Amino acid sequence: MPRYQFQTSLGLPIMQVTETAANGLKRELKVVVGKDEIEKRFANRVENFKGQVQLKGFRKGKVPSAHIKKLYGRSIMGEVLQETLDETSRKAIQDRNERAASTPKVDLTEDKDEIAKVIDGKSDLSYTMSFEVLPEIKIGDLTALSVEREIADVGDAEIQKGLKELLDRSQSYEDEDGRVTAEGDRVTIDFVGSIDGVEFPGGKGQDMNVVIGAGGFIPGFEDGLKGTKAGDAKQIDAAFPEGYPEQSLAGKTANFATTVKAVGKPVTAQPDDEFAKKLGIESIDKLRELITAQIQQQHDQLSRARIKRQLLDQLDKAHTFELPESLVTGEFEGIWQQVTQGLEQAKKTFEDEGKTEAGAREEYRQIAERRVRLGLVIGEIGDKQKMVVTQDELRRALIERARAYPGQEKFVYDYYEKNPAALTELRAPIFEEKVVDYILTQAKVVDKKVTREDLIKGANDDEAAA
Repeated sequence: MPRYQFQTSLGLPIMQVTETAANGLKRELKVVVGKDEIEKRFANRVENFKGQVQLKGFRKGKVPSAHIKKLYGRSIMGEVLQETLDETSRKAIQDRNERAASTPKVDLTEDKDEIAKVIDGKSDLSYTMSFEVLPEIKIGDLTALSVEREIADVGDAEIQKGLKELLDRSQSYEDEDGRVTAEGDRVTIDFVGSIDGVEFPGGKGQDMNVVIGAGGFIPGFEDGLKGTKAGDAKQIDAAFPEGYPEQSLAGKTANFATTVKAVGKPVTAQPDDEFAKKLGIESIDKLRELITAQIQQQHDQLSRARIKRQLLDQLDKAHTFELPESLVTGEFEGIWQQVTQGLEQAKKTFEDEGKTEAGAREEYRQIAERRVRLGLVIGEIGDKQKMVVTQDELRRALIERARAYPGQEKFVYDYYEKNPAALTELRAPIFEEKVVDYILTQAKVVDKKVTREDLIKGANDDEAAA
């Protein structure tokens, strides 16, 4: 087996590395760091510690080394050994010109007497490390890729639908004396709910607004308000659904003593300049332009997702190489956890989905392999093109993520700033999109006109197949 040494700038050996196993992507190394090197590092750490520690009876920086060793020796040696393990294990891989697929597994001897000798500086530090290396990836001819870019124009119907949704969200109500409650009206009520004559927690409300037909309350309650008018008092019986989140109420029928305080008729906003100005937009024409741009952006996003799926499918088929088992296993376990948690929350089994657990495992294993393979291919393309995610790009992504949590922006921002692993989650999709952009400049791209409906259907089909 290959054997080699790494030296200090003075020519003294730091460690000796022996390759004890090499099978496919798997490697195993034995690393020995001489006790003299450990002792030198320990002495340096003690000397540095002297300048920091303040002990009673000694001036700062004047505590004898022997006294520090007596009080803190084992603790300092523990830090030295951990630092040495981290440094030498990393250097052993780097100097072999290999890239570990995941964090190497480091095994120290289980012999307590031997470990004690290392801590006491009487024995060399010896350990084995096992890891997988990233495979050599030969990227295929990207100019051989051919994809269709689906383009859907924004039609008048889509613009009118978008405008109507805005008008509906701007629905207002006008209280009207003597109005009899009907579908679509807003009713202002006070109520007290009880089951078998006993009030239940959360069953009381004052000045509550109920829109008849909106489905904001349990089944039967809104129907019970129909035909009432301001000043009416009514007893309404309604049943909580079997799957109601509060289990103590699920499936039970409650009585609600209800007082109607006001009935408001719906007032539909008109698509005019006045309506646009209420939204902070100068005119209805400008509002239509903004709606058109928003829908076009949706189309572009769907088209981008579809063309990206085509590229990934072709990249997956064009590249075959051995996958690091550690990466595949990690990816599979993440997918499997999401799947099983989803089934538990839905109170379903694999049989309910028309699958067996063994079949599902194989299916998701293949998905994990695809993700790892594509991740390595994309990473290789990006590295060869020297692509990087800039700090500005990362900062913009972080701001967008923080905005997704109104009121908690600072907490989210601080979390990502203090967690490098979390920042990596933001960096990865940015890097991937940059690589996809590059591939599109190399591949043959043919534009194809489609309808909005076809674009949405295709995107849904892609998502179902993912």
